[in-house]
Amino acid sequence: MRKLVALPVLSADALSSVAYGPEAMLAVLVLAGTAGLRYSVPIAATIAFLMLAVGVSYRQTIRAYPHGGGSYIVATANLGRLPGLAAAAGLLTDYILTVAVSIASGMEAVTSAVPSLRGDVVPIGLAVIGVLLAGNLRGVRQAGVLFAAPTYAFVVAVLALIAFGLYDAAGHGFQPTATPQSTATEGVGVLLVLRAFASGSTAMTGIEAISNAVPAFQPTEWRNARTTLTWMVGLLIVLFAGTVALVHLDGVVPDARETVLSQLAHRAFGPGFGYVFTQAATAAILLLAANTAYNDFPRVLYLLARDNQAPRIFLRLGDRLAFSNGIVVLSVAAAAIYAAFDGMTAPLIPLYAVGVFLAFTLSQTGMVVHWWRLRDRHWRKSLIFNAVGALLSAIVLVTAAITKFTSGAWFAALVVGLFILVATRIRHHYEQVAAALALHPHAVEVPGRALTRPRPRDGAPPAPSAEAKAEGEREAESEETPEEIHPLLIVPIAALDLAGMRALAYAASLRQPVLALHISASEEEARRFRAYWNLWGDHLPLKILLSPYRTIVAPLVNYIESLHDQRPDLTLTVVLPEIVVRHRRHRLLHNRLAPRLRRALRPLPKIVVTTVPFHV
Repeated sequence: MRKLVALPVLSADALSSVAYGPEAMLAVLVLAGTAGLRYSVPIAATIAFLMLAVGVSYRQTIRAYPHGGGSYIVATANLGRLPGLAAAAGLLTDYILTVAVSIASGMEAVTSAVPSLRGDVVPIGLAVIGVLLAGNLRGVRQAGVLFAAPTYAFVVAVLALIAFGLYDAAGHGFQPTATPQSTATEGVGVLLVLRAFASGSTAMTGIEAISNAVPAFQPTEWRNARTTLTWMVGLLIVLFAGTVALVHLDGVVPDARETVLSQLAHRAFGPGFGYVFTQAATAAILLLAANTAYNDFPRVLYLLARDNQAPRIFLRLGDRLAFSNGIVVLSVAAAAIYAAFDGMTAPLIPLYAVGVFLAFTLSQTGMVVHWWRLRDRHWRKSLIFNAVGALLSAIVLVTAAITKFTSGAWFAALVVGLFILVATRIRHHYEQVAAALALHPHAVEVPGRALTRPRPRDGAPPAPSAEAKAEGEREAESEETPEEIHPLLIVPIAALDLAGMRALAYAASLRQPVLALHISASEEEARRFRAYWNLWGDHLPLKILLSPYRTIVAPLVNYIESLHDQRPDLTLTVVLPEIVVRHRRHRLLHNRLAPRLRRALRPLPKIVVTTVPFHV
């Protein structure tokens, strides 16, 4: 992507947080009345400094990981598996809440302009999640002017709002307008200030998005990514600080019926076009921010599944080359949370802060370890930047966990702990299965006789004559005696393990032509498997298919269909090795290939799908 496109697309999550971050801070300070609101400016200044420090530290992450360095990758590589899982838990919680919070805040922007819709925010928000689910399952991608427009519109709207507000404030010497009288429900204290600081810090969500997507930039990728990150952080600080400054100058306080941004727009533009444009741009960028999670959440699950720490169904791409299972999980989780909190932003903020800053802290701590080990040019400067980012992120994490524990942070901490436990158990199960499937000396017998090869060179049967093909089509499935059936056994093999060998042995025992079929994601993987096959002895013909998107069923079905078209006189029997687990809860951890293959091949005649179970 060009920087002009990458900036709005990858910055939507971070910049849209201006719509709810300042308001979350003010909602805490207003509990202490006018005395509490006086702290808004120094707290905002501290948060702006934190944005700058974390932004600079992520510039070092981009330099160290030019191929993309998310929190999970950085923490796992430098801190170990458990910290990596904690970072992944924080990221996944962050992405789920990004959808819920963005849509809730977007609905507040809409209802501020159209109050009559206030009673329908839950069904409307759930409908929006449904639209995002359907669009992403169909392979919708963020690209081009279509997805850049909402972010640029929001930036223009808020900058215009700040400019108008500051111009108006200059007319009366920048004297703040008195805030409306409000009843204080608690006194100003350290705890209140810390709670407000933690709430306002949620305006930093999405800062790491650019470091995750470095390969998406035009060359030189890392340099363009760092430049884009700098622009994003600069815009975020200006929009956040400008919004808080206007709130202070105009004496605006949070109102359950209208957002702070809507109040500022009303004062600056009146009820005309400027106000409508600001609210529409706010709702649009929040919707775009929700959609960014649909790219990142499935990717983290994919990385976890690749490392055997999540079910392997999350490795699978759908027909539209999207990680369909991850998209569905994200939609269901976000919809459940959104409905449970009645589509309200404020109660969701305490859950948000813990996940965000847990990922930040572990990522930056991992970078400190990275520079200490590497010690290349400028490593000391980079280490200091990342150490400052890690320290400040840790302060916010601890502050949010303590001050908002009873408000919902306990739930976020519980989710993180449960996630680490479940991921660890999943990895343990896969390790047990791998040990049970591993080949060991004298475990595999070499076939005792040469087996008929359907075709010596590439493993496919020879093309039939026109007469044979016509005869096969006439016969269809009319065979009534064993002599009339001409079988070919196809054994899909993912790996040379005991389950695969049992399936091959079963197929060979039937004394019919056998073809082994392997699906590889890359040429390198194909060469590696061919070497293993030759080491085993190359006793059976082997066909290797390339599937760069790691899909299994589609290439397998396409190949079987091509064989069926070439030799309609043959009865094709697909022999699948199947892992049979002892406990019902482990079934989701293994691909259910046989039922999917049966459904795909059912329309074709003379095709049989059978399984050879391997119990673990």
